[in-house]
Amino acid sequence: MTRTALIVAHGSPSDPDPQEAALTELAARVAARLPGWRIGGATLAKEGAFDAAVADLGAPWIYPYFMARGYFTKKVLAERAAPLGLRVLEPFGTEASLIASAAQALRRTLSEKGWDAAQTTLLIAAHGSAVSRTSAESARDFAAALNGVLGFAEARAGYVEEPPFLRDQAEGLGQAICLPQFALNAGHMLEDVPEALSAAGFEGPVLPAFIDWPETPELIARSLEQQAALA
Repeated sequence: MTRTALIVAHGSPSDPDPQEAALTELAARVAARLPGWRIGGATLAKEGAFDAAVADLGAPWIYPYFMARGYFTKKVLAERAAPLGLRVLEPFGTEASLIASAAQALRRTLSEKGWDAAQTTLLIAAHGSAVSRTSAESARDFAAALNGVLGFAEARAGYVEEPPFLRDQAEGLGQAICLPQFALNAGHMLEDVPEALSAAGFEGPVLPAFIDWPETPELIARSLEQQAALA
């Protein structure tokens, strides 16, 4: 039996095509690790993309490529999926193995710089929200979990859309690494995060959005396999 899944992200309403292409590419990289599966990718920002992908795949599981359980995963996706009888999985940002993958990436960065975690600050750059606590809480939990694994001198989070703002949290850190908690290379990641870090005088390494992490396709593939084993 061929299983199907649709990786869904928010995308960029003002310029949807680049992120739509990025999701399609991510889906292909996941599918390469899952023989016997058909995997699609679509953004909510691209008009008609979600419905077209669902029609192509039949009745796919919906894999939310979001960093937290928030408005888009709990309401928007749920309301789109329910009339079609589609199962919505837990979002990417809640994957248990994401902490291990992020810790591995941070270890690589520390090694490349010749730094000791105990003398380094970890800065999580995140979206935040003026109406929901989920995004900020997710970033704080992420920072705390990584700090528990690696033992940084300090781990803090700064936000684009709520205080404490990223610019303020990035000032005066000295030896520090920034890990942006963003799934895609969209507006916040391409504009707001670098602008805030530059304004703060942040000079440490900045990790890429998760779509550019080499571990991401394997992490999603393993998650889908685990769900299939439980089904």
